Amino acid sequence: MKTTPLKTRFAPSPTGLMHFGNLRTALFNYLYAKRHNGIFLLRIEDTDTARSTEEHERSIQEDLKWMGLEWQEGPYYQSKRIELYENYYSKLEEMGALYPCFCTEAQLAIARKVQLQSGKPPRYPGTCRHLNANEIEQKKKAGIPYTFRFRIQSKELIEFEDVIKGPQRFDSEHIGDFIIRRGDGTASFMFCNAIDDAEMGVTHALRGDDHLTNTPRQILILKALKLPIPQYGHFPTILGPDGKPLSKRNGSRSIQELRKEGFHPLAIINYLARLGHTDSEVALQSLEALSTRFDLKKISQSPARYDVQQLMFWQKEAMRKCTWQECWRQVELFEPELKKMIPENERQNFIEVIQSNIVLPSEASQWAQAFYASELNFTEEDEKILMAVGSPFFETAIALLSDPNISFQSFVADLQQRTGLKGKNFFMPLRLIVTGQKEGPELAKFLNLMGYESVKQRFNSALKIIYTQKTHTGSL
Repeated sequence: MKTTPLKTRFAPSPTGLMHFGNLRTALFNYLYAKRHNGIFLLRIEDTDTARSTEEHERSIQEDLKWMGLEWQEGPYYQSKRIELYENYYSKLEEMGALYPCFCTEAQLAIARKVQLQSGKPPRYPGTCRHLNANEIEQKKKAGIPYTFRFRIQSKELIEFEDVIKGPQRFDSEHIGDFIIRRGDGTASFMFCNAIDDAEMGVTHALRGDDHLTNTPRQILILKALKLPIPQYGHFPTILGPDGKPLSKRNGSRSIQELRKEGFHPLAIINYLARLGHTDSEVALQSLEALSTRFDLKKISQSPARYDVQQLMFWQKEAMRKCTWQECWRQVELFEPELKKMIPENERQNFIEVIQSNIVLPSEASQWAQAFYASELNFTEEDEKILMAVGSPFFETAIALLSDPNISFQSFVADLQQRTGLKGKNFFMPLRLIVTGQKEGPELAKFLNLMGYESVKQRFNSALKIIYTQKTHTGSL
């Protein structure tokens, strides 16, 4: 027998840029399909014509491709499937499962307010449910706008097994007749989302738990039309550092913004793959490796908390693990002037020296300045550190560096012995003079890349700065 392949889908609305929430949904669907040798489908839900744009639709596809989340089917566009939806509306109308609703937004708002004040859940009160054919015809002739509502059967229990949250039960009495076609004639999300899942053979509809209350409604639609019902699963919400749903206000950034800042796609993927999903592997992993470890049973029941420090950790790991060529391409892309500053035959050494000390490609610029600038600029605090070691430190170092055959180990050992300085008191001024920074790459590699003659010039320049400083004692 031919078995139906497992199929997941990512169905974004092109009404804005992709952020962490919808990207994580795409990633989890991709990983689940890949683990089970299934199909990952892309569907653009663009029936909201007032807010949907081609620009956002393009950016969604660009972001997915940049992240490596290639789809095997699609992209499908709901705006091109209107005739299909109309056919299903006709079927529901024939069986008496939908009816026109002429209620205005103001009338509905009043009804909701009255229900809330009386302690009842807000739901459609059924105002137009019992209109007869003549009344409906009169209202249509009068040009009164109307929607289509799905007729809920009373005392019906809707049950399903959420593959993430477990058994779910909903009472139809608490749902109320809901809109399946808008007043402008376009299909509502509730309707076309369910129809498309069934028509496209989606076996698993995995999405955020803000859609959980939509699921019983969509199950009712599919049951009425005798269409296949996918297995539903709902991921917990992502919260910001303040405990509120993640948004621009509390730290969320679009994928487009992260790309422009120089984030590595593998860093974002590794971060999101663990955001609400347990993975004991702490090393950076490829999409392929992540998919083999992805398990719906390991998704937390509690909301995930966005942590920018964790994102930066994975970004540093991604930069550290990539090849020097890939790292250079990133650096060159974000700091194009470095192509002129750093000779081609020195780029590999340059990247290998700094690679463990940069998080974003733009940070390479400060190390290029440290390597190739003729002079370093010291802060007032830096100068105090340099003045504290005294002129013998500089003079001795200059003398030692005059030997072209001296090794780094010998240079450090002799300089420590002759100056009596050790530990932080020794290495901090040494690093400052050589790199202009208090922390950074391994000094031995730094000195070898610069060359000892350049390092000696740094000591001479620093010594001149110290000599020009006026102190209260008049000495160094």
